[in-house]
Amino acid sequence: MELQLKDLVKRFGDKVALDIPELTVEKGTLLGLVGNNGAGKTTLFRLILDLLKADSGYVLSNGVEVSKSEDWKAYTGSFIDNRFLIDFLTPEEYFSFVGGTYGLSKEEIEARLAAFGRFMNEELLGQKKYIRNFSAGNKQKIGIIAAMMVQPDVLILDEPFNFLDPSSQIEIRNMILKMNQERQTTVLISSHNLNYTTDISTRLVLLEKGLILKDMTNSPEAIAELNNYFIEKAND
Repeated sequence: MELQLKDLVKRFGDKVALDIPELTVEKGTLLGLVGNNGAGKTTLFRLILDLLKADSGYVLSNGVEVSKSEDWKAYTGSFIDNRFLIDFLTPEEYFSFVGGTYGLSKEEIEARLAAFGRFMNEELLGQKKYIRNFSAGNKQKIGIIAAMMVQPDVLILDEPFNFLDPSSQIEIRNMILKMNQERQTTVLISSHNLNYTTDISTRLVLLEKGLILKDMTNSPEAIAELNNYFIEKAND
């Protein structure tokens, strides 16, 4: 599925948090969104998911304006942060709830969860405790699994490597890459982990203060340019 952003502006008071004249993300793209804190990455994702109302402009998902239709929700999976979770449910109940909203049967949910067995590492299912009682890392896993379990055509993950141990970071990297390559899923990720982001992304977009500074096909030259940018920022 293709995403198109046109004249998209979001303000918080007098501050312009995001100003994107135009951005198109073609089907099958794995887009890595990078930038320092306050760059506008999460704001952009929230606008794409219609969690925020734009001050002007619009987002199209497969040609449909997200603020005027809910059709796009049937093929979109996302995880922004732990507020997406329903913390008074167990992981099993939460997966059942999410799967049910996408029309999955109990058998389909169980079959799809089996594919995440190594990522769960026997720490999520069968624990007889609510999501609120899990560690930040395991909450992160629950949210990511729920987003990917529905096998979406569009997948949006904000800081998917946060709170995860090194082995789990590698595992989620591989899972994202596999979904993109095998299903041609359009994937948008943001991350402070530049190495993982540049490792898997086919396209890199650099945000600063809500503006797109760079929009590049992933290449050694693009990675060098991003590294130089962050080094210069660190030395300012």
